Amino acid sequence: MHRKWLAVMTTAGLLVAAASAGADGIGEKISGWLRPDIKVVVNGADTDLKPVIIDGRAYLPARGFAEAAGFEINWKGDRMVLTGAEEEEPYMQFTGYIASVTQDGDRWRIETVGPGNWLMLYADRDTVITGADGAPLKAEDLAPGMAVEAEYGPMVALSYPAQSHAASIKVTQQHLVAKQVVQSVERTGDGWRIALADEADGEVKLVLLAGPETLIVRSDKQPADAESLEPGTVVRAYYGPAVMKSLPPQSHARFIEIDDRREWLAPAEEREYRELAWERLSDEDKAHLITPKDEASVEYVDAAGAAVIPLEGMERRLEEIRSQGGRLVAVTYRTDQDALLGPLTILFDPETREAIGCIVRM
Repeated sequence: MHRKWLAVMTTAGLLVAAASAGADGIGEKISGWLRPDIKVVVNGADTDLKPVIIDGRAYLPARGFAEAAGFEINWKGDRMVLTGAEEEEPYMQFTGYIASVTQDGDRWRIETVGPGNWLMLYADRDTVITGADGAPLKAEDLAPGMAVEAEYGPMVALSYPAQSHAASIKVTQQHLVAKQVVQSVERTGDGWRIALADEADGEVKLVLLAGPETLIVRSDKQPADAESLEPGTVVRAYYGPAVMKSLPPQSHARFIEIDDRREWLAPAEEREYRELAWERLSDEDKAHLITPKDEASVEYVDAAGAAVIPLEGMERRLEEIRSQGGRLVAVTYRTDQDALLGPLTILFDPETREAIGCIVRM
């Protein structure tokens, strides 16, 4: 709670007034001087309060001073009680981009990245979410690529990334999102020309123009620059929304995240694993899928931490990968049975592309 203060100014300087008159009985008659020439300022604002000077001390009407200072006076029997509501701690401000949105029980976990700021915001029914036009949105409307302004706190978990409750989230712009492989990076007069493809030696699908305003970060969300973009590296880029209808299309880059830890698969690899996974699904499996064939999630998972049911004959290979601290490629589909069984995930050996098992379903 902010400290409230009282300053009483005269032509001679500053006089701080704080006093009380005591009496042994019910009351005592006293006399003093009313000083209309003294200005009373409370919390930086002038008031109409006029002090009375008694024995060299300045006294003010309790109710007038209390109200000017933001307090209330109440009587409880023969006691005069001065109370004041605690001031709310100010919220902190965030400006940046949404990197991911996942549901976490009855709330939503929103990963955000801004200049020098990696923050995990949690949105619930108390979070006010709006679009650029002020129209209300729901947490499930939020998506990667959105530029946002958020208020969060006042409590922040000192983790990495930091975590806090979102009081409000305002979507200011929806950008396009691409996860591609850097094919080439060229210096231009006012920035950089970044050619992106589905794989390192593939056809260029998109050209991004990066300038001083482009936010570029590494996997740990620390700042980087365009010179650190190496051919063959997978990046996730937010661009547009305006796109030049050229061949290949070109647009201004807003935010680029570099996968310098090699944790992402290239788009061409993702398509290959989706095809392999689709071939292993039974007709009954496919009947329950909610995720379209070409939209299944494809990602690396830690082999040691995965609850794997290995395919017959793959037990030894799974143990080898685990003993080496290796990873598996997981292709995951949402189904209409998720609430009961969980999603359907097929696992592959990244060296041989062979199916090695699936994640345990409840």
